[in-house]
Amino acid sequence: MLVVQKYGGTSVATPERIRRVAQRVVEVHRQGHRVVVVVSAMGDTTDELINLVHKITDNPPEREMDMLLSTGEQVSIALLAMAINNLGEQVISLTGPQVGILTDNVHTKARILEIKTDRINAELAAGKIVVVAGFQGINKANDITTLGRGGSDTTAVALAAALKADLCEIYTDVDGVFTADPRLVPDARKLPVISYDEMLELAHLGAGVLHYRSVECAKIHGIPIHVRSSFNHNLGTIVKEVGNMEKAMVVTGVAHDLNVAKIGLFDVPDRPGIAWRIFRALADENINVDMIIQSAMRDGINDISFTVSQSDLKKALAVVEKIKDRVGIAGYTYDENVAKVSIVGAGMVTNPGVAAMMFEALARENINLEMISTSEIKVSCIIKAHETARAVRALHRQFGLSGEEDCVASA
Repeated sequence: MLVVQKYGGTSVATPERIRRVAQRVVEVHRQGHRVVVVVSAMGDTTDELINLVHKITDNPPEREMDMLLSTGEQVSIALLAMAINNLGEQVISLTGPQVGILTDNVHTKARILEIKTDRINAELAAGKIVVVAGFQGINKANDITTLGRGGSDTTAVALAAALKADLCEIYTDVDGVFTADPRLVPDARKLPVISYDEMLELAHLGAGVLHYRSVECAKIHGIPIHVRSSFNHNLGTIVKEVGNMEKAMVVTGVAHDLNVAKIGLFDVPDRPGIAWRIFRALADENINVDMIIQSAMRDGINDISFTVSQSDLKKALAVVEKIKDRVGIAGYTYDENVAKVSIVGAGMVTNPGVAAMMFEALARENINLEMISTSEIKVSCIIKAHETARAVRALHRQFGLSGEEDCVASA
């Protein structure tokens, strides 16, 4: 059996934890399995490197950011390979470029285009454990690229798909996927099974257990993911295709995202092509826009509000400033002190009134809703950031997510 395992930064944060991961990897290998291990940078290494950058410049070239940030994973794969070698197993560490992870040219947010598997298959055939640097690849210009936050998850799932692995395990510092963040909701419960679609929404909406691009890749290629803790041997959460969408559990989980900023455009001309010009300009700068709301027209004008990640706010404001006169925008404002809270559940498709229940719970807490967006299986609201914890707890109570019976997902 071919197993792909991924260990996050907290799992390899110290030499002791690296040795523990090495022992775990070796145990699987000695059971007769071929093993590919994807590793993130140690602990807070990436954040420390970013802080170092800000001591040099407030506007670093994105290519050079990739050169710098990719070094974190190179350290962790070498140390893990040394620990595995110390346990008597053959092992080799490989960077993303050495593996042959080919990406597009978008620095700091690259997408994987292709993975050449010849090198890994040759090393596996030689009986070696292969340790791969997550989060990174190489583009056609031979420049190192990084995949953005959560990129190691994407590396692991993409490798599992390319290698036709039998199992993809994502090891983290929590026991699996919970009905809400246990740090905010102490009685949040672990879900034994969750559908790709639900996990995709939760990941996109701020649940930090899995990155949404990794879930997207898993869904496309039909790769089940086992999310589990690297600190124990408990069973975690299986992310897979769930057949029965008529679920007793209307809402599966509550997610929140603090990495949100809201931009408001005032007195935008209401005529064909204006929205296209605005959001085309943002897309050309690789800025991902999430929620968009346009107000009702008045005297040939309206207002448009949208959200971006806080990391993209400065770039987005520069784009707005550049195009506002050309488009005819009277003015704009922004707010970084907001958050997004969301409910997700495949059972919402056949249960009307879920949004009303959500709004009722937030109204009882006197929480104002600044923006709302919906899909078949989620409802999201923008609120003030300082109200996030109260909102998440209220929604968790409203939908009865603490009960044992609520944690059973249909398979």
